[in-house]
Amino acid sequence: MDTYDYLVVGAGLFGATFAWHAKQQGKRVLVIDKRTHAGGNVYCRSVEGINVHAYGAHIFHTNDTPIWEFVHRFARFNRYTNAPVANYKGELYNLPFNMNTFYQLWKVTTPAAAREIIQKQIESLHIEEPTNLEEQALKLVGTDIYEKLIKGYTEKQWGCKATELPAFIIKRLPVRFTFDNNYFNDRYQGIPEGGYNRIIDGLLEGVDVRLNTNYFHDRDAFNRIAKKIVYTGAMDEFYDYRFGELEYRSLRFEEEILPTDNYQGNAVVNYTEASVPYTRIIEHKHFEFGTQPVTVITREYPEAWRKGSEPYYPINNTLNNNRFKQYQTLAQQETHILFGGRLAEYRYYDMHQVIGSAMVMARKELEFLK
Repeated sequence: MDTYDYLVVGAGLFGATFAWHAKQQGKRVLVIDKRTHAGGNVYCRSVEGINVHAYGAHIFHTNDTPIWEFVHRFARFNRYTNAPVANYKGELYNLPFNMNTFYQLWKVTTPAAAREIIQKQIESLHIEEPTNLEEQALKLVGTDIYEKLIKGYTEKQWGCKATELPAFIIKRLPVRFTFDNNYFNDRYQGIPEGGYNRIIDGLLEGVDVRLNTNYFHDRDAFNRIAKKIVYTGAMDEFYDYRFGELEYRSLRFEEEILPTDNYQGNAVVNYTEASVPYTRIIEHKHFEFGTQPVTVITREYPEAWRKGSEPYYPINNTLNNNRFKQYQTLAQQETHILFGGRLAEYRYYDMHQVIGSAMVMARKELEFLK
């Protein structure tokens, strides 16, 4: 007998957003998650009074006013602006590539001078049609920026040489000829005061939630307790990997509490040389302008994904995309199961995109107006 209208598998942003909308429409909802906490990868842990982004840095940014207003139902946002710094062999460069970066590289002070250097480097390479990521990046920004700020970081991130990666991974690179260190161009940007748990807790308020509960451990029973299922996990796992595994890159985090009030002076510092095994160091207190007497840093190490490890970045090459299409064909034939979120859709999503996608599904499924 159906106990719930919807079983939502996964208590991340997608599942929590759908559950909130369903509850607003009077639906009975159960949310389950195999982790011991809700929130998916935006979950924050409190360490020494600092909200630590447990699964890597998350900065909320969007141009979508309704989504910005929606998240403000649950938390106030501060004025944090993402302005990462790159460390290459002890030299520091502003990101994204802008006039500050060009001055640090070449001591140029005008946009015209910076453009001239970049263009000369590009022309000297004689790359007509890029055949791999390295050629694509060189054709976009030239040799200096590529060698110091892209090559090592990218090869660590993907676990292979840039010449072995497809060109489409870097379709464009942000190059600004202004002194602007703001990484995003979006109208809205910030961090929820008190951490992302405020938003998740607000979305799931009044909803039945069971944590440390794996859907696949009692799949038949869970399928019987709801009229419909909203599944936000990996699509290949749902179909028992019948077409093979979808590939990802994963991450490993090393966290350290340091007896100083300020370790690196910025929330995010990227390490772009290949000899440094981690891609970046996150100093979490700077996301919320913390004044605690100690600090918490996290070193982020990319690594190969294996079944059982956390999937972070889908490897959207031809093999995996074709494999995913086979799973999608099965999913489209389901009548009582809805699939959504970064894993079920096998694509990289920013937070606002996850929320927006869940809203679209909720409106279509629950038949209410925007």
